[in-house]
Amino acid sequence: MTDRFPLVFSTLGCPDWSLERAAQEAVNNGYVGLEVRVLNGQIIPPDLDADEQRKVRKLMADYGLKIIGLGASTRFSSPDAATRQAQQDQLRQYLRLANALEVPMVRTFGGDVAEGHTIDETVDWLASSLEDVMDDAEAEGVTVLLETHDAFCRGAEVARVLAQVDHPRLKAVWDVHHPFRKGESIEDTWQLIGARVAHVHIKDARLKPDGSWQLVLLGEGEVPNKEVVDLLIREGYRGYLSVEWEKKWHPEIEEPEVALPQHAAVLREWMK
Repeated sequence: MTDRFPLVFSTLGCPDWSLERAAQEAVNNGYVGLEVRVLNGQIIPPDLDADEQRKVRKLMADYGLKIIGLGASTRFSSPDAATRQAQQDQLRQYLRLANALEVPMVRTFGGDVAEGHTIDETVDWLASSLEDVMDDAEAEGVTVLLETHDAFCRGAEVARVLAQVDHPRLKAVWDVHHPFRKGESIEDTWQLIGARVAHVHIKDARLKPDGSWQLVLLGEGEVPNKEVVDLLIREGYRGYLSVEWEKKWHPEIEEPEVALPQHAAVLREWMK
């Protein structure tokens, strides 16, 4: 049986696994691919050497899986133009790596508003930086995804950037937790950026008394993930659902052997 939305998971969720172990577990649990953020225990470098690239391509082919995205950490909110230029250069490296690995998407962050500056300035810096790499994205055949994250947690801010960069190689990845925790409803997020959403990150969390959020297994928190799935079905979304279990950053949460099968089972129940 084919899932309505093909499932993948981010290697952020299994930082201590080899890529082969991640591929094995993906096959065992019916995931069709991986989103690579962590490789060999570290954030995947943009200058991964040719030998490693060959190993990755062969491994994916051997397991019949796809890498559907690379997780870059580039940000473009610095007031310093040279810093933003360096981040552009790194994003271009990731685009070349994605092309070499036959990966269709590279995620980027926007960044936080720098002290003494405004969101308006930050939107303009980010939009200008992304506009500058669109020719490279087109040449490599790779789509850049701006994530709902940092100062751009809400669809409202992401939409402002997308409006300035009307290019088919710039889309959005909807990390469903961040707009929700900032008070934006899933319906509002979709109205703002749905037409440009090419990828979705699924995660659940529970608000703690101190105002922080505790990541929890899917369906055990407050993020309206089932309603997200219902909305995506209703709106005709055609992309992947990516389980982003943040074990790399939160070692105290459940092990990937527990979380990744649980997420797949719950999502399949919701997609029926």
